Parts: sequence; C-alpha cells; structure tokens
Amino acid sequence: MEYKIFNLPVRATNGLGNLSFLEAEVDTPFQIKRIYYIYDVPTGTQRGGHAHKRLQQLLFCPNGVIEIILADGEESASVMLDRPNKALLIGPGLWREMLWHTGGAVLCVAASEHYDENDYIRDYDAFLEYINEKHSEVSDD
Repeated sequence: MEYKIFNLPVRATNGLGNLSFLEAEVDTPFQIKRIYYIYDVPTGTQRGGHAHKRLQQLLFCPNGVIEIILADGEESASVMLDRPNKALLIGPGLWREMLWHTGGAVLCVAASEHYDENDYIRDYDAFLEYINEKHSEVSDD
C-alpha cells in the first residue's frame, strides 16, 4: 500500500505558539496544484468513499481528530490524524474513507492535480476491478 505518515516541521515562536508548514516538492513528492479543506463536519460523520487513478494527496488535520481508513483491495490501514503537524501522504490507487472523531476538526489536503471527476472511482466494486486490471497489466509486462 502506497502511503507515508510523517511529521511536518514545527517552529516554536517564543511563547506565541507553534508554526507548522509544508513545502511543495520538499514535503510532497509533487508540485501542489490544488489545496482544499473540509470543515464543519459533524462528529461521527464518514466522508470519502472513493479512490483516485492518478491523484496524489498530502492530508493533515490542523484541528481535531480525523481517522483516515485506506484500502488497496488486499489489505487496509487506519491512520489517526490527531496532531496539527502529523501528515499523511497518499498515492494513487488507494480507497479512502475519512471519519470525523471530534467536532471542529478540519481536514486540509494538498493535491498533485487539479480537480478531475474522471480521476475518481466512487464505487468499491469498480475500484476492485480497476486494481485487478492494474495488477494484470503489471504481470503481463
């Protein structure tokens, strides 16, 4: 499964809190083409339920706790975004679901591509078919 958990840099600001940041092509293996964030989601809500064919994403939660559930058709993993400087890098071809554990949680996403509806796989059975086709292409080479 192609994902990575890491800490974003933190800079203390002399009693004025902390500053965290990310830099394209330093903290991400891609140039950032889009940034979006999801907020005002009620506690217990699950979002996502899709995969991407090409898109790479870096997710972080500057406020609250959000669980990211990933699956590649064979195994699954759960990652808690529970610190402002904890980041999750997700490659293409992974099914993802996001579960809001706290009110006021904010999910920020830096994406490698502009929005393209054709890049989404929104049905899990179609996702499994897509993954099986990709595995067949690799084994045929």
